[in-house]
Amino acid sequence: MEEHMNRNTQIGIVAGVLVVVIVLGVWIYSAVQGDTQPASGPITAIPLATPSAAPVANPTSASAPASSDLLRFQIVQNESTATFTIDEVLNGSPFTVVGTTDQVAGEFALNPTDLSTAQIGTITVNARTLATDSERRDRAIKNAILTTDTYEFISFAPTAITGLSGSGTPGTPYTFQITGDLTIRDTTMPVVFTATITAESSNRISGTATATVNRADFGLTIPSVPFVANVGEQVTIAINLVATAP
Repeated sequence: MEEHMNRNTQIGIVAGVLVVVIVLGVWIYSAVQGDTQPASGPITAIPLATPSAAPVANPTSASAPASSDLLRFQIVQNESTATFTIDEVLNGSPFTVVGTTDQVAGEFALNPTDLSTAQIGTITVNARTLATDSERRDRAIKNAILTTDTYEFISFAPTAITGLSGSGTPGTPYTFQITGDLTIRDTTMPVVFTATITAESSNRISGTATATVNRADFGLTIPSVPFVANVGEQVTIAINLVATAP
């Protein structure tokens, strides 16, 4: 009789453990690998601030540029991308993860005869549309790391432009720095992007802007998943853009 009761107790314990494992497994799947919300709609640029309020390349200029002197450019989405790059160890081998999206938007303005008056508005990226080489990784990134159901957009609000001056020449690349506030989820940190921009014509500009950040600064933790180890602390963010003026 006692042996029978002990056996029933053991069976009950095993059943309880199985229930816990199943519930935990369902929770992990939902939190890491469950479905994610799609983009709420096509991304649109935040209108550039007025000349007196927008960050300019040379804030010590005697006067702000007149609006009539500035050409307004807008990022062309089907020719532009936002990317992130991070290293990890996948199945025991080094691997570089690259995520990308064309849902990036922003405006800037410049006077081709005086680049020191250039202005850059807020750049936004729809994090729900970022994609890597793996749908499973994408779901983990969106659910457990970026929590894109709650925080759909990543934004960069420039506060200063340095190293840009003189008169613009078509075909000549210009390299300069853009300081600003980068917001990922609910954390905002100061970041400096290095940009190289070339005027392809009087109304078309192309180039890149890159920055490297520590994911811990934004509270981005990596969930424990099979086959992935030693995920890097540094993330490289890049905007590869084409922008046109009317």
